[in-house]
Amino acid sequence: MGNPSVWGVWKSSVSVCRGNSASIQVFIDLDLCFVRVYPHANMDSLLSRLFSSEEEELYILDCMGYFMVFMAACTFVTLLFENVPYGRYATSKYGFPVNVRLAWFIQELPAFLVPFCLVFWTSSAKTSELPNQLLIAMYFCHYVQRSLIYPFLIRGGKPTPFVSFVLAIVFCLYNGYMQIRYLSHYAEYPAHWVTHPCFIAGSALWLVGWLMNVHSDHILRNLRKPGETGYKIPTGGVFEYVSGANFLGEITEWAGFALAGHSIHSISFAVFTTVVLASRAVAHHKWYLNKFEDYPKTRKALIPFLF
Repeated sequence: MGNPSVWGVWKSSVSVCRGNSASIQVFIDLDLCFVRVYPHANMDSLLSRLFSSEEEELYILDCMGYFMVFMAACTFVTLLFENVPYGRYATSKYGFPVNVRLAWFIQELPAFLVPFCLVFWTSSAKTSELPNQLLIAMYFCHYVQRSLIYPFLIRGGKPTPFVSFVLAIVFCLYNGYMQIRYLSHYAEYPAHWVTHPCFIAGSALWLVGWLMNVHSDHILRNLRKPGETGYKIPTGGVFEYVSGANFLGEITEWAGFALAGHSIHSISFAVFTTVVLASRAVAHHKWYLNKFEDYPKTRKALIPFLF
């Protein structure tokens, strides 16, 4: 309470609430006052306790990026022998089932909340720079849709195994902090970076991938008419060319983000995403071919006309 302005807010809050019979109102008002006065100080103070200096935090962020590349390599080897335990590939050995809507909402929410706090509740030294703003906007555009909209549009869907659910939460926490802490506080780009071919091409790729992902999800949600059950062959959009159109969209998104961001943090995210989603696309493609005799033979798994 050493800050006079904060003390004044605290005193006025108490005097306003003193006449109220509900004593809990005092604490509610006090809490609101502290959120208004202290948000940056609180988050920055927390981070300063975790790291002795900004140089140390930046070093840790870089290490996190390289570690994600290492984990992508480990995941690649693992997925040569086993499918990602989601949806039709889920089994009881990965823990008890979690409702798919609830799982998607909870597991993806940290990817939105952690970056939100980092941008709005820390000093965010680099958020005034245009390249940083645009890259942060790309990230949020994806995760607002993925965490706050997509879960509530899901129709049916198989439960998510608990282990997969927990691993997804860990990834979203890890990656959300790594991406946005770097972009909001450390990433430095030349003044002309937004006109650089890498940024322009990367941004265009990101937009194409985002639109492809959202459109493909829409197609999958509407495969079955009301009252219908079972699996159907997806048609329309990029599904005319590949079995994993939704996966191709997200891979394209983060590849564009990596090209525009030009850092180990964005590159590692793109690499990890590609490893996991490419594996799922291949598994889906094989499953469709075995499930449906009339499945289009010219359709590829992930890359139109090639793979």
